[in-house]
Amino acid sequence: MVYVLLTALVGFVLLPFVQMLVLSFTSTLPRDGIAQWQFSTINFQSIIASPLLSGSIVNSIIYVSLNVIVTLLVAIPAAYAIARYRFTGDKHVFLLLIAFRITPPVVLTLPVFILFAKVGLVNTPVGIALVHCVFNIPIAIWILESFISAVPRELDETAFLDGYSLPRFFVRQLLPLIAPGVGVAAFFCFMFSWVEVVFARILTVTGGKPITMAINTLYGFRTDIGLVMAMTLVSLIPGLAVIYFVRNHIAKGFIVRT
Repeated sequence: MVYVLLTALVGFVLLPFVQMLVLSFTSTLPRDGIAQWQFSTINFQSIIASPLLSGSIVNSIIYVSLNVIVTLLVAIPAAYAIARYRFTGDKHVFLLLIAFRITPPVVLTLPVFILFAKVGLVNTPVGIALVHCVFNIPIAIWILESFISAVPRELDETAFLDGYSLPRFFVRQLLPLIAPGVGVAAFFCFMFSWVEVVFARILTVTGGKPITMAINTLYGFRTDIGLVMAMTLVSLIPGLAVIYFVRNHIAKGFIVRT
């Protein structure tokens, strides 16, 4: 009975993905000599042939990569400073960072758009990456601070006595020890940035659209469901790849954090 229930649950969960996979390889609109509901790779060919769709994939990869890199470059030193040094208002600053993270993104859309329009960052992947960093840096600092706090202070003192500079200590000793935390932070930054649509919509009015907005533009009076499902399938591949490469860090990270 238990196996039957588990099988039914797995089938219920996977059914939308199976349907998406089937429709992505089906021509849901007759075109290019291919009949409707015929098995075909025409949807993926259309993605490659369309500058908007193929360009959106490149745009998403660019701004998500920039977001993760910039977030980690800022969050690791900040988390180290909070974990190792004491200064007036340090706990309050840390609390404000976390409180800012729960601010609804829609509240900041207008001021962000005005600011980015003045500096020429509208309709660019760089602009989306930077605004995502504003929301990802606090959560990355919170994650990394707990990992750095778990590292004994004696390690820092011994390394500095041995002649290590702070950058060398970071690269050679600290980062290998907090690699699980870096993996967890990178994963959450990637997931937030990849699926976020509010700022992606506001900051890409005429160009630089990410994959989320490209999928949104496919809906209309006569929606090509097969093409939408093909784009959705393509959008899942980077996320699955990230999960595959950092799954060990994620598992170890949650074990260490608990």
